[in-house]
Amino acid sequence: MVLDSGEVLMDQVEVERVGGSRDPLDPDVRAPRPPAERGDGAKKEKVSHNGLPAPTHSGQAAQRRPTSSSSGGGATPRPPLRRPLSLELTPQRLRWSREQMADRRVVQPPWRSGSAAPSPPARSLTSLGAGGWMRRSESSRSVNYSPGLQAGGARMRPATSLPHIARREVGRAPPPPSRPCLLVALRPLNLEEEKQTFFQCDYQYEPQFEYSQPEPRSVLEKYQEGSGLFLPQAVGIMECVLKKFGCYENFEEVTGGSVLPKSQVWAAVRKYLQKEGCVGEVVVRLSDELLSQAVMVVESCRPTLTINLAGARQHWLEGMLRHEIGTHYLRGVNNNLQPWATAEGRKRFGLKPANPTEEGLASLHSVLLRKQPYLWRAALLYYTVYHATSMSFSRLFSHIARFVQDPDVRWEYCLRAKRGQTDTSQPGCFSKDQVYLDGILRILRHRKNIDFKMLTSLGKVSFEDVDMLRPLAVLPRTRIPHFMRDQGRYLQHLDHIVTANDLDDSALQHLLP
Repeated sequence: MVLDSGEVLMDQVEVERVGGSRDPLDPDVRAPRPPAERGDGAKKEKVSHNGLPAPTHSGQAAQRRPTSSSSGGGATPRPPLRRPLSLELTPQRLRWSREQMADRRVVQPPWRSGSAAPSPPARSLTSLGAGGWMRRSESSRSVNYSPGLQAGGARMRPATSLPHIARREVGRAPPPPSRPCLLVALRPLNLEEEKQTFFQCDYQYEPQFEYSQPEPRSVLEKYQEGSGLFLPQAVGIMECVLKKFGCYENFEEVTGGSVLPKSQVWAAVRKYLQKEGCVGEVVVRLSDELLSQAVMVVESCRPTLTINLAGARQHWLEGMLRHEIGTHYLRGVNNNLQPWATAEGRKRFGLKPANPTEEGLASLHSVLLRKQPYLWRAALLYYTVYHATSMSFSRLFSHIARFVQDPDVRWEYCLRAKRGQTDTSQPGCFSKDQVYLDGILRILRHRKNIDFKMLTSLGKVSFEDVDMLRPLAVLPRTRIPHFMRDQGRYLQHLDHIVTANDLDDSALQHLLP
């Protein structure tokens, strides 16, 4: 369930009405009153904020009719004082209308601009057109909008990566509903009931999961084999943490901090979007139903980040944003600028899969700026998946108690390793979670030879393809996350991660020649 449904909060801009108050820049000079005509009861003229008579009926009539008589023998009254034209200020609303109303097509969002409205490529993260509009999500709190965007129509700031909203052509049947993202689809429908039964049976019950849309067999077969290649490194990382903190629970409390309330999560997300210069480009939602910490998906051609509230900890939240926005989103933006942006383009250039580089890089960025950058989560996921290949749910739950005592945390790790299974009494795993540690170690092994800025600029590509693609890259308008701009300091952080997790460069070179 997505929280804050129907709640959209945007920073508001107060626009003064044209005749509402006197402009503070106006000189405090009042026009002298003309001599009053006896017996006429003439009304006083009000002076508006820009020195012109207020648009009252009597004032307008006086401007249209020249004064034919006045007291004092026909003397002409002095006109009201007004400032030189060079000092006149045009109110924001009038200035907008003069510049923009001449061609309304310029300011119309794509879904209102007629039959020629552009349609983005399927599943694209961004569209690079000049329109710069985004429909507001009715199921998300808008941390997406910076101050000053509401005056006259809530127009988003221009951004090369701002997504288009596809407008369905009249007469065309709506497209079939797309399947939910893999991590959402693999969340069992009866999760809470089975968890309650499992706990009531003293952890000896084998959950029987049900799914709304079982994934195709080809998807489950792709992730049915767990690897043990980096098992010694995974165990070594966790033992390093236990040696320092005693148990996982202490590690979580000391390094993660407290779980943040929603208001602080929104504030932190908005601050990070400002750091990366992408306010208004990503829809953000909070949820308590994710199996992962967060997930970045594309919904209706809009990049949408859903954050798991339970994992939004004080000292870990920004790392998660570096993972999802600073890595996945910005690399997706850069990818759309390249000639290999489509599946056909990737095939034409013979590119390797983006993973494990994509998730490995993002996972490194999760801990990059921490004082104690332990790779605990990636290591435990790798370890749990490996043993799920040969264990039932209840046996796996008991096995990982060596590293995690909290039964709720153990349940979450076992659930991730067993997702997709209906009968969890059978051995089997969903091995996708091993990609994090796999990618981390491959990148750390080659960190001194990788051009990380170029890797990010090229988009969703493997670090192994960088040298081949460098001469073909389209570099203008590519974006580099703020924490990667100082390459020397970035490499120092990677070296610190290697040292803190007691990783051995020579062992990595042996495993990955």
